[in-house]
Amino acid sequence: MIDLWPHWFRPWWLLLLPLLGWLLWQLWHRQKRAGRWQMILPPAFHAVLLSGGNGRESKSPWVLLGIAWLLAVLALLGPSWQRVEQTSQKPSDPLVVLLELTPEMLATDSPPSRLEQARRKLYDLLQARSDAQTAIVVYAGSAHTLVPLSDDLATSRNLLEALRPSLMPEPGHRADLAVEKALGLLKQGGLGQGRLLLIGSSLSKQERQGIRLLLQGGQAPSLSILGIGSREGTPVTLESGEFLKDDQGAILVPRLDSPTLKAFASEMGGRYRAARLDDKDLRQLGMLDARKPCATTANCCTSTPGPTRVTGCCCRCCCWRVRRAAWLVVLLAVAAAWRTAAQLCLRTPGPVAAPRPARPVPAEEKTPRRSRRTLPRPAMARRGAVRSG
Repeated sequence: MIDLWPHWFRPWWLLLLPLLGWLLWQLWHRQKRAGRWQMILPPAFHAVLLSGGNGRESKSPWVLLGIAWLLAVLALLGPSWQRVEQTSQKPSDPLVVLLELTPEMLATDSPPSRLEQARRKLYDLLQARSDAQTAIVVYAGSAHTLVPLSDDLATSRNLLEALRPSLMPEPGHRADLAVEKALGLLKQGGLGQGRLLLIGSSLSKQERQGIRLLLQGGQAPSLSILGIGSREGTPVTLESGEFLKDDQGAILVPRLDSPTLKAFASEMGGRYRAARLDDKDLRQLGMLDARKPCATTANCCTSTPGPTRVTGCCCRCCCWRVRRAAWLVVLLAVAAAWRTAAQLCLRTPGPVAAPRPARPVPAEEKTPRRSRRTLPRPAMARRGAVRSG
């Protein structure tokens, strides 16, 4: 796309124009300096002998100098009349997974354990989204970024394999902190609105209220929930071999709160599904849907240049400007080379004539000038008469 008015990459070079204009004006109206010949010759001959035959000083060098300076400033400004559209090949459908990492995830009602089932679901999800940006945030009493927005499958798998609840520094359930962390990752990535997927078994009233405050507004990403566990639940065996107990010492039996999670996901504009052994749950959540190619990227340069994301489109549409200042530099170089060549041609001497051959010098011309006397014609005649007599 070509614009009628150029875009300047470095407009601050315009501040140099007043200085160059003042300097050119000074050169144009400069006064002749008093020289040696001006002191010797009469003032009446100055216009003819010192400034040329017509009595005027040529202004063409200063005009050419002004044009050269103007071209140099234009080159420094970095003009660009053309914008090139480019569509990335990788989909930009950012997804942040919020994984509950509390001791309740060690329950075995989803064999072999809730944590292991959630880990396998994440493996399948990352494999299906190998070309998309996916982040993982783990939470308990605090929230931490395990993997930022990335498509590095190998690193994500290695970090997931090392997860266990004992790594979390604070006990508790704070899914709202995880949502806040996820929103920060989406904003930092700048790839669009994005989506959130929460993997857990329950949400307290405090957590739901905090998430509502964070996701209110039309620009907030949708929140889908994948429930892990069963309605019956089972006692949790900790890593130390003991059962998980409450503050009163009673054994806890965590259960999957499907009704509450389903209602809350619908309220947040997402979906809810309970985890299954196959990938049908992820498909119903829309996490494995094939993304449609961009159909409106041809007009992305009509708006503000930069990455854009259209509704229903998963690709990045970028608009880049083509710089044309190099042609101005080439023009200046050609002009300088032409001037140098012209000066060299003017300074080159013409052909030298061949020397004439030497001629013999008569004897009388060899006599020194001082020894040859010039006598008057009558005296020379009498001298000759005496000799003859």
